[in-house]
Amino acid sequence: MLLIDRATVRELYPVKRAVPVMAEAMRRYSSGQVDLPLRTILRPEKDTGLLGTMPGFVGGDELAGYGLKAMVLKPENPSRGLELHIGVVLVFDPETGAPLALMDAGAVTAVRTAAVSAVATEALARPDAGDLAVLGSGVQARSHLEAMRLVRSLRRVRVWSRTAENAEAFRTWAAAELDLEVETVSTPSAALAGADLVCTTTAAREPVVQAGDLAPGAHVNAVGASFVDHRELSSRAVAGASFFVDSRESALAESGDLRAPLTEGLVGPDHIQAELGEVLLGTHAGRREETEITVFKSLGLGVQDIMSGFAVAEEAAARGLGRTFALD
Repeated sequence: MLLIDRATVRELYPVKRAVPVMAEAMRRYSSGQVDLPLRTILRPEKDTGLLGTMPGFVGGDELAGYGLKAMVLKPENPSRGLELHIGVVLVFDPETGAPLALMDAGAVTAVRTAAVSAVATEALARPDAGDLAVLGSGVQARSHLEAMRLVRSLRRVRVWSRTAENAEAFRTWAAAELDLEVETVSTPSAALAGADLVCTTTAAREPVVQAGDLAPGAHVNAVGASFVDHRELSSRAVAGASFFVDSRESALAESGDLRAPLTEGLVGPDHIQAELGEVLLGTHAGRREETEITVFKSLGLGVQDIMSGFAVAEEAAARGLGRTFALD
């Protein structure tokens, strides 16, 4: 079995490599080639954290087989200088079932999530979209900025963060690492004003995006609020948009952004226009009008982690990277 650390995952699996893999993952999911139970969340009363597990089986000719992701979320970690989410992705040999590779899940998640948003942006955003608003300034905000510039020509980028110092750190990083100029702003509405491309990457429990803040024709990649008791978008923002998801089942069961307007009677289950995979397969048209506001609600699926895990393992073996560990 290969052991692959965070730095090696990042080297082997840049966002550019992940984008076509994630497009195929979404197609396979929506075409019924994937077996995934809903993720399991364990929240013990005696601990502040939680454990999430996402097992699955992916069919297909390549990057296919059994795998799982297991991650622990510890709210205290950022103050310790550690990642909020810590865990592993494990994939198994398709022929024998033996453990094939174990790798850092944080690095996989950062890349695969942003790559899926890039796929959604390519499929749903207007071709001329390039005024980008990023809400949040952490790992996902950075990877999303990398991803957005792969699929759209960015003419302006604004970032909002609850902490001004974090927004400034994001601006400095973008200038140094991506040679991109980023404006820092003090409110979400200031970031969203006139933006035709939006990435929400926060840990918000209450909405930070109001309906009136979204410009006509904007596309939103709603990436944060991955638990049922978290929200980034107001109910009216969701109700006023064409709503796309990675998985109908997951969105209806787990998305606070969707369940709130459902509970309030503003929308019904049919408010979900399509899964992203259905748009890619051509069974749904996606965006229909220039002024239409589209939202892609990303909760994250095990198929994304499993296919990413196989891609990383394949590249590591080809380049002789990672450490070999024998179980027997």
